[in-house]
Amino acid sequence: MFRLSQKGEQIQQMFNTIAPTYDFLNHLLSFGIDKRWRTKTVAMLDIPEQGRVLDVATGTGDVALELAKQLPASVAITGADFSAEMVARGEQKIAQSPYRDRINFTVAPCEDLPFPDNHFDGITIAFGIRNVVDRRLGLAELWRVAKPEGQLLILEFSTPRSALFRGLYHLYFKRILPLIGGLFSQYDAYKYLPDSVLEFPTSEQFCETMRSVGFSDVRCIPLTFGIASIYCGRKRS
Repeated sequence: MFRLSQKGEQIQQMFNTIAPTYDFLNHLLSFGIDKRWRTKTVAMLDIPEQGRVLDVATGTGDVALELAKQLPASVAITGADFSAEMVARGEQKIAQSPYRDRINFTVAPCEDLPFPDNHFDGITIAFGIRNVVDRRLGLAELWRVAKPEGQLLILEFSTPRSALFRGLYHLYFKRILPLIGGLFSQYDAYKYLPDSVLEFPTSEQFCETMRSVGFSDVRCIPLTFGIASIYCGRKRS
């Protein structure tokens, strides 16, 4: 059984704590743009009938629900997250949706997924890869469970290239966002968010890590002036 590092356990506990307000603050702090980003990411998937899709760091299931909305009814969807509290919230949302028979959840970290090799036609992970402590191991695990020709789509915050926009972005992320988050939830958690984004590798570095574990056709698509990016890869035969 995989054992999280001390840092991993701290991040896991943080997400368990903020789970009750996670959805509300996500949409508030991103001005609702996060919904558009998720929709665009899912629209890039090409999944066959009877296919399987895995959403890692599924949280409360927003991407899983978007997958069910966009993909054929015969596609099975699995969500995995290392926070039991987030998964519990996700299960409640799914149970109240028209897609409850198509989506199932499991509690597991990205570095140790309880699925066989070559199992999924597509894998998504939204705003979660920066929380994976051993990122290279996590990507290698995603490569392992993907089928040959399977897609990987990673949606993640990034740092804008424009100096002016980057300055405004840092002001909001480092000063304003933690204060708003602290009003409704835990200040430290919403201070961690900008810190984790600013510590994330450059798009070039992250793409190279994806290639190093075996993914091909790797590219990065910036969104909304570079505030977020979609990283694409495929497991070639």
